[in-house]
Amino acid sequence: MQQLQLWLVRRNNLVRALGIDLGSKRIGLATSDRSGTIATPHSVLKRCGSMGGDHRNIAKIVIEEEIEAIVIGLPLNMDGTEGSAAQSARKEAERMATVVGVPIHVHDERRSTVEADRVLMERNMNAQTRRGVIDKVAAAVILQSWLDTRRHQGSL
Repeated sequence: MQQLQLWLVRRNNLVRALGIDLGSKRIGLATSDRSGTIATPHSVLKRCGSMGGDHRNIAKIVIEEEIEAIVIGLPLNMDGTEGSAAQSARKEAERMATVVGVPIHVHDERRSTVEADRVLMERNMNAQTRRGVIDKVAAAVILQSWLDTRRHQGSL
């Protein structure tokens, strides 16, 4: 398998990033503020039927939102190993890298959907409303974790 290139983003530790929660039917998106401190849910893209089309839609958002890095959730097994879902996410990240024009990082997404669901339940959202936003909230959880890790490790 081709190794996914990970680029380091350095500019006074500031980076505007896009977090992505890949799903088979939907793609959750979240953005960071310009200081690279806080992640906010952005939107949910419905898969269009072709990976290339999905990546072009993401590339448009990268341009519109002036994104400098992408963080894709890596669905590791609970023991930290990579199974087929993680391998698929890495392959999609590699393909996306050829379209979006910004560095792509993968980041452990274990329990991101569980955490997102907990946050939404605390806000007393009903199940139907949660279903409509869970993917972008999960993307925000993934992105926030990456931002926090980056800050604590001195700008990965």
